[in-house]
Amino acid sequence: MTALGAGLRWINLLAGILLIGLFTASLLAGPRLRPMARAWDEGLGRWARRLAGLALLSGLLLVAHQSAHLAGRPAAALELAAWLGVLLETRWGAVWLFRHVLLLLLAALALLREREESTADWAALRIESWLLGAAALAALGWAGHAAAVEPGALWAALADATHLIAAGAWLGTLLPLSLLLRSASREAGADSRPEAVVAVRRFSGIALAAMLLLGATGIGNSWSQVGGVPALVGTRYGRLLLLKIVLVLAVLIVASRSRRLLPALSGDAAEVGRPAMARLGRLVAIEWVLGALALVVVSVLTVTPPARHESPSWPLSFRFSYNVAVGPAGLQPRVLVGSQVAVVGLLAVVTGALLRRRRGLVLGAGAAAIAAGLLLALPPMTVDAYPSTYRRPAATYHAGSVTRGMALYREHCAECHGAAGLGDGPRGSGLPRKPADLTGPHTAEHTAGDIFWWLTHGIPRGGMPGFAEKLGAEERWDVVNFLRSLASSAQARGLGSAVEPDRPRIVAPDFSYSAGPGPGRALKEFRGQRAVLLVFFSLPSSRDRLARLGRTYETLRALGGEILAVPLDGGARIIRRLGGPPPILLPVVTEGSEEIARTYGLFRVTLLPDGLRPDPPMPEHMELLIDRQGYLRARWIPGGAAPGWSDPAAILAELGRLTLERPAPPPAEHVH
Repeated sequence: MTALGAGLRWINLLAGILLIGLFTASLLAGPRLRPMARAWDEGLGRWARRLAGLALLSGLLLVAHQSAHLAGRPAAALELAAWLGVLLETRWGAVWLFRHVLLLLLAALALLREREESTADWAALRIESWLLGAAALAALGWAGHAAAVEPGALWAALADATHLIAAGAWLGTLLPLSLLLRSASREAGADSRPEAVVAVRRFSGIALAAMLLLGATGIGNSWSQVGGVPALVGTRYGRLLLLKIVLVLAVLIVASRSRRLLPALSGDAAEVGRPAMARLGRLVAIEWVLGALALVVVSVLTVTPPARHESPSWPLSFRFSYNVAVGPAGLQPRVLVGSQVAVVGLLAVVTGALLRRRRGLVLGAGAAAIAAGLLLALPPMTVDAYPSTYRRPAATYHAGSVTRGMALYREHCAECHGAAGLGDGPRGSGLPRKPADLTGPHTAEHTAGDIFWWLTHGIPRGGMPGFAEKLGAEERWDVVNFLRSLASSAQARGLGSAVEPDRPRIVAPDFSYSAGPGPGRALKEFRGQRAVLLVFFSLPSSRDRLARLGRTYETLRALGGEILAVPLDGGARIIRRLGGPPPILLPVVTEGSEEIARTYGLFRVTLLPDGLRPDPPMPEHMELLIDRQGYLRARWIPGGAAPGWSDPAAILAELGRLTLERPAPPPAEHVH
């Protein structure tokens, strides 16, 4: 069914693009045509009627295919109810109806071609037909992947529509133009040579503008559907897109050779003009064939899930990481020098493209400099990679996953890596290589997919076994989430009570909770709306602090904040245990507190003597400030030398600092 759908889409798309091209070619040649050129123009009219019929027929077959696909049974292709469901209840159906009304109007105009009585009628008929065809083709932008992009669906669909119209003005015109050139290159069609020369020269400028539009909108569309290099080379959609890019580059190479023939078209007819025109006709035909193959790829892309929604499978045994190249003193000298050499080479290539003399020499020197710079800069940035390196985790970065991963880590990993992940477990000394310190900075150099691969297959040279037979895939992702939290907790050692704008952002794990009789909620619901002060408390020692925070609660909310009080000793009957004057006037977590406390208990490590211990004791009271984007920004544990947030007014001051900051992009739901 997928192959049939892609084939029908290719026929429908090709017919729409050729319709625009036919009218573009006719307008370029002009109205006052000599006999052979007039015969060519009349042939375009006949083909316009056929293509309009083909577009309508393939459109009907597409409705039948879509009906069978959505219903999940082939018989639905012949059921009126299934057709009506597709056409009246889906966005694809609404776009289909709009497009085919336009195509019906276009078919009617094509049938009226013989009624042209003046130059104005001639031009009006073609311009109106071109506009109808362009509108019908552009409507496809609202029936494909672009219309589902969030946010920015409107702009993505407009870019896709512009891309399609540009493709019609360029690719659709190539075939009729090739036929005109073929006719004019023969002695029998010599009288059409002036029209061919005029049409080709006019088309040259249009093709350049169309290719620039195709490049700009294609890059935008690709970014919205792919999102990055891993998805580009590691998914079926991305690899199809690369194939399309290769075909387009081949078209550009052929087009550059075609442009060199333009001056020769006006030369001596027998010796220069007609041979050049014949050669140009062949090159234009090759361009069209390559473009038609690119449309095949586009049609397959329309029935392929976008790369952004797929989990990439990395095909190489290595990847490049900028973080690896940054040492304590900054960027490694080799990387710095190599990057500068490559930039100089790129400037040389750009300069060479603009030169007329010694172009080849400058371009060659620039290409050599780029190659030398990359050979110098890339090796220090190279790290091992695996098929799962960029895989999207199956488990979100959630407290439930972290706590499950914590239990699995203690059962299967702690004997070697140690209870706190420092690589000091009792069995580690007998391994070929000392177990890694999972809290070190090097952990951030590896992706979640790297860790998943090691958990699955082990590290034979280090003596680490694989756990694919002991742990399910989701359990391994739970361990990955725990290890990410462990590494983040080490990164949070230096967190203080003041918000530091330049400190690296630490993602706060999401969690689910209920506060009193209210409905269940999640931490991520506050993203983009409010900063959250997480207050971890014990009774009775924290009761006075909770009462003081309760008195400032309304002021804190007015400043864009929220407080969630999480009991460290369990949430059972916590509201009753808090009873008595003065009242606690703030939300208290009654369900989910154990998972939250275990997960965020990892962030108790500090630079103080107790906090530097491998497994420091959990403080009786701890407060964490999470900004509106979902990042952990500040922490206060009572008992230090500095007053911190002992006065709740200090919290309000930190909220004010967060409000003045430029927002960072929100974190993803999965660790990377």
